[in-house]
Amino acid sequence: MSKLSKKFEAQLKAYTQGGAPDYAQRVANLKKLLAAIDVWEDRIVAAISSDFASGELGGRSSHETVIAETFMSKSDLKHTLKHLKKWMKPKKVATAMHFKPARSEIRYQPLGVVGIISPWNYPFQLAIVPLVAALAAGNRVMLKPSEHTPNTSALLKDMLAELYDDETVYVALGGVKVASAFSELPFHHIFFTGSTMVGKIVAQAAAKNLTPVTLELGGKSPVIIDPSADLGVAAKRISVGKTMNAGQTCVAPDYILMAQKDIQVFADKMISSAEELYPTIADNPDYTSIVSDRQYQRQMDLLDDARTKGANIMQAGSDSDNALAASRKIPLSVILGATPDMRVMQEEIFGPLLPILSAETPEAAIAHVAKDDRPLALYWFGNNVQNREKVLDGTLSGGVAINETVTHVAQENLPFGGVGSSGMGAYHGEYGFQTFSHARAVFHQSKFSSAKMLYPPYTIKTDKLLKTLKKFF
Repeated sequence: MSKLSKKFEAQLKAYTQGGAPDYAQRVANLKKLLAAIDVWEDRIVAAISSDFASGELGGRSSHETVIAETFMSKSDLKHTLKHLKKWMKPKKVATAMHFKPARSEIRYQPLGVVGIISPWNYPFQLAIVPLVAALAAGNRVMLKPSEHTPNTSALLKDMLAELYDDETVYVALGGVKVASAFSELPFHHIFFTGSTMVGKIVAQAAAKNLTPVTLELGGKSPVIIDPSADLGVAAKRISVGKTMNAGQTCVAPDYILMAQKDIQVFADKMISSAEELYPTIADNPDYTSIVSDRQYQRQMDLLDDARTKGANIMQAGSDSDNALAASRKIPLSVILGATPDMRVMQEEIFGPLLPILSAETPEAAIAHVAKDDRPLALYWFGNNVQNREKVLDGTLSGGVAINETVTHVAQENLPFGGVGSSGMGAYHGEYGFQTFSHARAVFHQSKFSSAKMLYPPYTIKTDKLLKTLKKFF
């Protein structure tokens, strides 16, 4: 038996023998995690920055890490602690009239032992927030963080080992072989965040055990700019969403659709906005590096492919190519004249490259979005309510933000998840609690059961009763 299998069996035994933790135990588990984030925050910031750095240069913006990693994790924890007692309570639901005075309820129970596979782009938050939901629901958890951010993964293992025994939370480190073995364990649920390609592999492995999965994937999230939009406001907000983490965000704006006559003006505003946010790039600690040489080369290849095929590329800033390459940084790069045969229009970009395409009407924008896989996010800018509703009704995406980008993910009362190739299932707040819970149907029959009137042997009285019931159903 492998080490992973032994850890799984130990958690399964603990779950079977110990049963579901009560409210007090769950709160205790969450509170010590909340306190630990404050204690470990400086180390978290340093670990993530070192994972994104190119040697001694570059790294991850410390402010971005605090905002998107530790702050979001703590916000989710505080929200969960505030509402957990209510979420755990059995939910009374109506009982059909002909079964009264019986009553019905839904009880939320932990699934058991769950597996979480987290990615490299937000290596702390995207491990912790699913973990919070799983612990709140009363589960035992095995976590497999990304091998592409080894310092953060090692930190997660050390931090969580201080807080929990291995039968409650266990962190498995390693590469593809470990991830493959991990996804084949007979978990009661697997939660995966990452690429669509790897998500398919995880789903196939889980299917062998009939293990249900939540897949948080990605895709090409479009931005539709209506003629009624304030272009200056849109440019600033899109620039923020696109350059955050250097575009290495699953809900980052992937491309823009807008009227042809406004494209050049808007592109100029995008560049100006980016330069206001980041006056320099290469030596600016606010601007995050591309995480690895492989990912950096992929971004450069996307740019070269677009340029070779006739696109016009506008870049923010005036840093030298050598300085940018040394720190593995790429400025916001607006791509004009993108065509379907270019890789930037065929792949999720996952970097600071932004094609702007022509779509003269809401109907044209809707048609463009509809011909591709369903995206994780969709963004709409404008003030025309009729056009906004056309887009909302005519498209399907995991989530939507109106006159904003990215920040819909930070709303704990909204579900976060994809649809179709951008994922399945949702979490955050109560939605995460439900994802890691079994909604168990419980029916309480009364001492005086009206249902006995429908027992055999069937008589004329039964026929009369059925005739009466048909008037109501």
